[in-house]
Amino acid sequence: MGSAFLLTQLGTHAAQAFARRIGELDLTPPQTGLLRAIAGAPGSSQQALAELLGTPATRLVALVDGLEQRGLVERRRNPNDRRLHAVHLTDAGTALMADIGRVARAHDDAVLAALDPDERTRLRELLGKVAADQGLTPGVHPGYKTLR
Repeated sequence: MGSAFLLTQLGTHAAQAFARRIGELDLTPPQTGLLRAIAGAPGSSQQALAELLGTPATRLVALVDGLEQRGLVERRRNPNDRRLHAVHLTDAGTALMADIGRVARAHDDAVLAALDPDERTRLRELLGKVAADQGLTPGVHPGYKTLR
């Protein structure tokens, strides 16, 4: 069995398990990734977030709309360019980020339960090296490119 197959097998399993876990917070993985991006770059424009995530701006706007309707994010006019909206987490969105962090850590622990801490560190290093070689953006799921 090849390494690429094992990566695909484990990646698919991990993605499905994460979707189930994050679903307990009434979130989808794309919503979770967008919340993480907003938390990491508060006040970014929708266009900047779309570029960061590599997703069409129209799809990103729909994701922001859904999170805004739930009171997790808010759009504010950019004081320097009123045509742009700066996207920020609300207090509820910030609180939810702590829950997301707990779910993500539990997920990581479950997926990597067979490895000791040193092995986990080494695996992260190796996977990061392979991801960089493949031109992947750190922290951004490549699935955003195909969101509809």
